[in-house]
Amino acid sequence: MKVQYEVVETDVQGHSSAKRFYQVDPEYNSEDYRSSRLRSPKQSLVVIPDRLVSRTGPVFGNNMVSRDERDLTLGHGGDPLGERINVSGRLLDSAGRPIANQLVEIWQANASGRYIHALDQHPAPLDPNFTGAGRTVTGLDGSYSFVTIKPGAYPWRNHQNAWRPAHIHFSVFGNRFVERLVTQMYFPGDPLMDKDPIFQSIRDERARLRLISKFDWDTTEPEWALGYRFDIVLGGHLGTPVEEE
Repeated sequence: MKVQYEVVETDVQGHSSAKRFYQVDPEYNSEDYRSSRLRSPKQSLVVIPDRLVSRTGPVFGNNMVSRDERDLTLGHGGDPLGERINVSGRLLDSAGRPIANQLVEIWQANASGRYIHALDQHPAPLDPNFTGAGRTVTGLDGSYSFVTIKPGAYPWRNHQNAWRPAHIHFSVFGNRFVERLVTQMYFPGDPLMDKDPIFQSIRDERARLRLISKFDWDTTEPEWALGYRFDIVLGGHLGTPVEEE
């Protein structure tokens, strides 16, 4: 279900002004995003009774997540190619409170813009030292962090000369599998965002900007990795836009 958030704007004296509505999440069927026409529901959604889907904890169990899984550059017998980056942030609720002990997953293309997937056959090299997937659990302050490689842009045949900007997919599992939320993180200054139908499917500009990470000196390590910060806010008019499945 799509939610419009009602916001009452105020002036510097605190007087209320006109109400405005913000559509945070993209539509199921976005006209310029070609594959959404096939994947969007054509009939009314069915509400599943809560008793049929309830379960405690993420489906994989956060006690099974090791610390090494947050570093996507490890475990392959060699160093991956590309620009090493640190990606970190906090998982927050609509009131800005931290959400602890939540399973966060990421997946991405390699530095050449290629996924290890049978359907990805565009002529960019695979990297035997990079599989492009990792996961971690948020701390008591809602924090998470990953070490990875900055992904490359790639063609995707949605339209003439279509290229996806560099991005990292994020998944937050919640307390039940049906609470899983998926979004994408982009990088500041990428010129492809203006031409990307997926990024542009979020109609409110301020909501789109919340998908762009911020360069972070505090997590930039000398002679090792640049840092980027990406906070994820669940719900509210400042919420991070999420994809509907």
